[in-house]
Amino acid sequence: MNQFRKTLLGLSTAVCIMGMTAAAQADTLKIGLAGPATGPVAQYGDMQKIGVMAAIEDINKAGGINGMMLEGVIYDDACDPKQAVAVANKIVNDGVSHVVGHLCSSSTEPASDIYEEEGVLMITAASTSPSITEKGHQMVFRTIGLDSLQGSMAAQYILETAKPAKIAVIHDKQQYGEGLATAVRDQLAANDMKAVMFEGVTPGDKDFSALIAKLKKENVDFVYYGGYHPELGLILRQSAEKGFGAQFMGPEGIVNADLAKIAGEASEGVLATAPKSFDQNAINQARVEAIKAKGEDPTGPFVFTAYAAVEVMTNAMTATKSTDTEALADYIRANGIDTAIGAVKYDEKGDLTESTFLVYRLHKDGSKSPAQ
Repeated sequence: MNQFRKTLLGLSTAVCIMGMTAAAQADTLKIGLAGPATGPVAQYGDMQKIGVMAAIEDINKAGGINGMMLEGVIYDDACDPKQAVAVANKIVNDGVSHVVGHLCSSSTEPASDIYEEEGVLMITAASTSPSITEKGHQMVFRTIGLDSLQGSMAAQYILETAKPAKIAVIHDKQQYGEGLATAVRDQLAANDMKAVMFEGVTPGDKDFSALIAKLKKENVDFVYYGGYHPELGLILRQSAEKGFGAQFMGPEGIVNADLAKIAGEASEGVLATAPKSFDQNAINQARVEAIKAKGEDPTGPFVFTAYAAVEVMTNAMTATKSTDTEALADYIRANGIDTAIGAVKYDEKGDLTESTFLVYRLHKDGSKSPAQ
């Protein structure tokens, strides 16, 4: 074979390989999964991952979407706002245009600005801060209710069921926790129940002796805590050790089996607002069993909201026969979509029109049950 024929054959082979690679890429649609794979709240990232990957697996088994198979690509933001910005830019640079995440509101908000500018469709399964969708972004949606709805539900329970004599409202100084705490405090005040304390703790702190001493001095019998489980677990354990026995309540950010591991017996009876237990819905039982078969937990508060986030995207893709993010956003905003968390509908901001929260009582074995 002369050199010219060798060169021609080599070029032909290269073109064929490039063509096959392009075809393979065209047959795969990447879904970015942004959230904490590391850090103190990585357990919540695990919940999101379980839901997203279960949805992708089920959709692929059913033949994919518009002739394409889905592939989940994980991006770790550690629930850190600066890292979230870096992750969002990487997602854009990687050419991923459809994202489930981020998880922590403080990470989701700056990332959403980048996605909006770059035309990336983002659905968060966990971020509840109202400010995320108050900017008028068109590419941002949720499959979870707002802090204002969750805070209102918590306040209603406190006012009508708990009826404490003296309440303190504590938060972790972060967007999610402080936002929820503020919503609860304001709703209580609007109904003539003034918190005797409204204070923040620093994430990562280990000693809450001073806080507990102040709570005891004020004769507080009910504490609402806005934040995540690591700090609350320590507060609960140290409260029990110091003989402070007030009723505690928090948001879905404390609904984690690790709360019981940290607080032990002191976690029994803690109240929490959280998304409905969608793993108990009859329509989800096959999905639940499939998740369990992998040795994973289907009961986390963000598992099925994450599953539903994938469904919202892909149902819109099927209906529009497109992956164009603008077309998908328009469809999602205009149409109800059936998902694992029920039929979801959106307002102009990209928020759910109905809340998905209930009040639960947590137990020392890591389980939860509806509060009475």
